[in-house]
Amino acid sequence: MLQEDRKPTTPGDARAQRRRKRQAGMTLMELLVVITILSLLTVTAGTVALNYLGRAKSETSSLRIDQVSSGLELFYLDVGRYPTEEEGLVALVEGPAGLDDWRGPYLKKREVLEDAWGTPFLYANPGRHGEVDIYSLGADKAEGGDDDDKDVTSW
Repeated sequence: MLQEDRKPTTPGDARAQRRRKRQAGMTLMELLVVITILSLLTVTAGTVALNYLGRAKSETSSLRIDQVSSGLELFYLDVGRYPTEEEGLVALVEGPAGLDDWRGPYLKKREVLEDAWGTPFLYANPGRHGEVDIYSLGADKAEGGDDDDKDVTSW
């Protein structure tokens, strides 16, 4: 009687059972197609994310240059001059020896003196583009460049 319960009652039921068994899992070809589509989506999303990351680092460096410029203006108001190249931008965080009028620190964090790639900003006094120049050479650490490698400047 158990065998009779398992047997289909009509030929149509037998075909339906075979079809259900075949459709119970995915074929290798279907899996490969799904994996390929997911890989393409991952590559596309990764490329877009990397572009945003590069642009974010450039914008972060630009904002930090603005903070350093503000610190330089405060230093100028207190001391009556900008830091020399020898004193460097560190003079905004640590008072140079012999400056009685220094009332800093003019920046809250020392890390503001570095670009988003971890390289200290370059500082020129006197500057070629203004009284002082603050700039970063970008991700490639060389003059010029495009995208991530583009220089970030105060001018």
